[in-house]
Order: sequence, then C-alpha cells, then structure tokens
Amino acid sequence: MTDIFVDGTLYGTVKDGKKFIEKIVSARREGKLTKNTNVAFSEKEDIVFVQFDKNRLRRPLIIVRDGKSLLTQKHIDDIDSGKLSWANLIETGIIEELDALEEESVLIAMDEDKLTKKHTHLEVDPLVIFGMNTTMIPFANHDPSTRLLRGQKNQMQGTSLYTTNYLNRLDTNVNVLHYTQKPIVKSYTQDLFGDHITGGQNVVIAILNYDGYNMSDGIVFNRASVDRGLCRVSHFRPYSTERLRYSAGQTDRIMIPDKEVQGYTLEEDYKYLDSDGLVNPETSVAGGEVLVGKTSPPRFLSKLESFSTAANIRKDTSTRVKFGENGIVSKVILTESQNGNQLVNVEVRETRPIAIGDKVSSRHGQKGVVGYLANPEDMPFSSSGTVPDVIFSPFGMRRMTVSHLIESLGAKVGALNGRYVDGTPFSGEKTEDIRKELEEAGFRENGTETLYDGRTGKEYEAKIFVGNIYYLRLKHQVADKIQSRARGRVALLTRQPTAGKAMEGGLRFGDMEKDTLIAHGASLLLKERFDSDIDSVYIGEKTGDLAEYNPVSDKFESVLEPQENVSRVRIAYGFKLLLEQLKSMGIRPYVKLKSKFKEVQ
Repeated sequence: MTDIFVDGTLYGTVKDGKKFIEKIVSARREGKLTKNTNVAFSEKEDIVFVQFDKNRLRRPLIIVRDGKSLLTQKHIDDIDSGKLSWANLIETGIIEELDALEEESVLIAMDEDKLTKKHTHLEVDPLVIFGMNTTMIPFANHDPSTRLLRGQKNQMQGTSLYTTNYLNRLDTNVNVLHYTQKPIVKSYTQDLFGDHITGGQNVVIAILNYDGYNMSDGIVFNRASVDRGLCRVSHFRPYSTERLRYSAGQTDRIMIPDKEVQGYTLEEDYKYLDSDGLVNPETSVAGGEVLVGKTSPPRFLSKLESFSTAANIRKDTSTRVKFGENGIVSKVILTESQNGNQLVNVEVRETRPIAIGDKVSSRHGQKGVVGYLANPEDMPFSSSGTVPDVIFSPFGMRRMTVSHLIESLGAKVGALNGRYVDGTPFSGEKTEDIRKELEEAGFRENGTETLYDGRTGKEYEAKIFVGNIYYLRLKHQVADKIQSRARGRVALLTRQPTAGKAMEGGLRFGDMEKDTLIAHGASLLLKERFDSDIDSVYIGEKTGDLAEYNPVSDKFESVLEPQENVSRVRIAYGFKLLLEQLKSMGIRPYVKLKSKFKEVQ
C-alpha cells in the first residue's frame, strides 16, 4: 500500500500510487479539483505527496499530450483579438501551474520543435527561466550563469532617473544620471518594465590594451566624452534636524549658537547661517560647515539643578555637512515631525563627473573601475575619424561573455541603420543576420576595424574590435569611499583611533601589513605605525606590577612593595587596559622587565 501525505500529514493509503496521481491530475485539469493542487509520487519511498498549502512558488507550463502542445495557433489568435484571457487558458486545462515538488516528476521541453512523446509540458517561453532583471540582458543565452548573476545585480546598482519627481523628494543618498538613454540593443521585456528601469548610456567601445591603464578590470575613458557629459551624475544627500522638547519646559533652539555654548567650534563654520539659524539655498558648503544652527539644554538635570547656573550652559547640537563631503544646498524645507515638533530638512547636491576610481559596468557583469582619463588627442581613432569613448581590456573576454561582443555588433548595426535591435534571449535577432547587415553597411562582419594610435599616428598591427555598447555608471563612487587621516579622534576607552569613514577614523594596520614591514626591515616605520596609543607607565622591577601615584611622597610606588624600584616603560595603552581588566577578574599579571641596553662587560 502507498502512503498519502496531504500538506505533510499522513491521511491514508491507496493500492496504486501512480493511478491515484493520474486521477488527481485529470480532475484538476477538468476543474473538479482546485487548481492549487500539486502532487508528486516518490517511488523509492512509495509515498504520494499532495500539496494545498499557501506560499508555494508555482509557475505556468503548457500541457503536452501525445507529443503535441495543447496551445494551438487558434488560441494565440484568440488571445490577440481579446476573445481569450490567461484565466481562460488555466480554466480550460491548456496551461497549469506546477510547484517545485510536482516539477520533479515531469519532463519539460524548452521549444515546441523539440517535443517528443516523453514530454509532459512545454515552456511558455524559454525566457521564463530567468528573473526580471536577467531577462533585460541582451542575448543572455550566450553568457555563463555567473556573469548573468553579476549582470543583473549591476543593473540594480546603475545610476539613472529613478523617479521623475526627485526634486520634490528627500531620499537617502541618491544619484541621478544627467543624460539617460535607451539601449540600442534591448530585450522586449525592457519595454514591458519601462526604459527608465535601467539608466545608462550608449558608448563606442574598443577592445584594446592601453599602456596597462586598463589592466585586469581597469577601463580607460576618453576625457572629451566625460567633458561633454558622459556618465555625469548629481549626488543628493539629505540632512534633517528636529527641534525637540525636554522636561521642565526646556526646548532646543534653532539659532546661530553663541560663543559661550559648549562645543562651539570655529567662527568660520557658522558663516553661512542666516539670522534664523538656517543656511540659504544655493550656498556652496564643505565638510564640517553648519547647515542648521541648534543649541540644546544640558541633559540629566535633577529638579534642584534646574535652578542652578549649570542649567544655563547649553550645548551645540548643530547639523553639519558630513566629513569629507561638499556640495551646494539645493533646498531647505521647514515642516513638522510626527510628534508635532519643528523639523528642518536640508538637501545638499553635488555634480560628479566620472573620475578615476569610479565603477562602471556593461549589462553582462563586465564591471570595472576607471583607471585613466585619456586626452582625446591620445586616444586611438579609426580611418573614418571615430574615437572610442571607452577602451576595454581584451583580457576581460576570458570570462566568456560572448553576448558582450554580440551586443557590440548589434548596437553598431542599430547605430548605422537608425533602428533598435531585438536582443531578447533565445528569441532575438540571429547573430548571422546582424553580421550580414554590418557587412552590407560597409564594415567587417566580425566588428574589427583598422585603428591608429593617437600618440604616434601609427596603424595598429592587429585589427581592433570596435562597437557600440550600453554602459552603466554604478553608484559605487570613489568620492564616497576615499578615506585617509594623519591624527584625529580616538576612542575614550582604548585611546586608539576610531573606526570608519563617518567617524573620521584611521585605517587598520593589521598583522599582515606588519609582516610586510618586517620583511622590508623597515623597523622605524613599523614602530611609528604601532604607536597610535602609546602610553608611559611605571612598573615595579621585582613585583612586575603597575605602580600607582602617591600624592604624599609625590612619586609612583608599587602597591605590593612600596620600597622597590619602579621603572618608566612605554607600552600600548590597550595593553595597560588589558592588565587592569585581568586584575578586575582576580588574575594578577606579572610584567617582567629587561634592560633595553646590553650590560657592558
């Protein structure tokens, strides 16, 4: 007997599991059972699984009977004319939805011409094996899966006109591309989801080495193209300040802070504030400068203290431009928060042309970083005078992104003949047709051209692949990531530099970096790097214990043995902290001292 499990619960048994499944499937197709039913038979375990539960991913497939699809041309014509709908196809048992469980026991054909008697279902379109973003990669069926995964992620990171009302919004950390373009080569799903989904630009690309500036994943850009607005974005960053209320009727004040206020910085920082304590729109501001002047009352006052002089010392809590950033104030909005407090929103914008270190990508996962902005006179050029916008490394093609090349050919044909090229995966224009059309336009069918070196004027020995491609400028910009410091803020507990760009932190010099300096024998540099939290302490020579200051004798003495000699030693403050923490746990550390200089014999 075969066990029947419904939604994971044993309900009973049947004599023949296969016949039972056939009955359920036919009843579902005839409409006698709910269309949400899915069944599967495990022959090894001799169990039939029946699923009705919610939240299962199910996908539509065309039913195949005796090697022929139930969806005929008449059905397709009726759908086009509006006589039939998708719901009608499911109701009449032409299309059914299967979950992952039932899909294990069926055989699905990708194309109708590949149907055999063994097949049970047919894909609606081979394209449905991809997700939404992947379907928009042109000729995606010519790429390895790893590149497609990266390609669809890059489309999500591309800067574009993400909404048309961006001037009336205050979104966090936004980039808006100045000149968005439609791709010349696109999948038909691009039109379904909208051209605004992917924001990029069509560029002329040459696959060529350029003095190592585009080695690995580096990309060389033509400076003239950048000057004309290629990949230029506006970066918007919002700042907000709320005028809070406190106990005893105290409130924050939005004003130009007085010099007596605790935490007041340089007078220069407040120079752009108007009499109301707010910055004016279209003011150019830099990191550390105040956008909204605000003072707050001291916190944690008891009832008695509220009458003392301490209550009059206010604290500077002004909103400042983030460290290392600058821009122009685009708007200042006065509104109210959910709690009914006054809320000030300030937005700072910055125009960012593409720079060395910024990230760009094609739609095929061929991402890279700008390695050099070449002067237009130094760029290679063709006999017709065409100068590429982008020079891509030939070594990038080892990733086998064939569709990268096919798109370049297709866009070249589209640009020459003034048309869009259908690059829908599996069903787009054929590569042979594109190559033939390119040849008819007077170019080589493989996309290569004779190029001349802009610096020497000499012809390159090899024929260089030149085409058009849709490039995305990604949100990862060097201006947001660059970080350096000499001296600055330290953490109170460890006295070591703070971590992170926002905290004006230092860069961690770890064990591996230490090893490189040891290998070079750069001992003084090594000493300097590890002196970030250096501290002088007194240690007893016998007891090996940290000495404490005795105000009576006005000297440092060992707690365990006051008469012993103490030596002044320079150690990391973090190590001193460790010794004290060990003591607090009842563990007595012993520091053994040794003379720095060898005794003279």
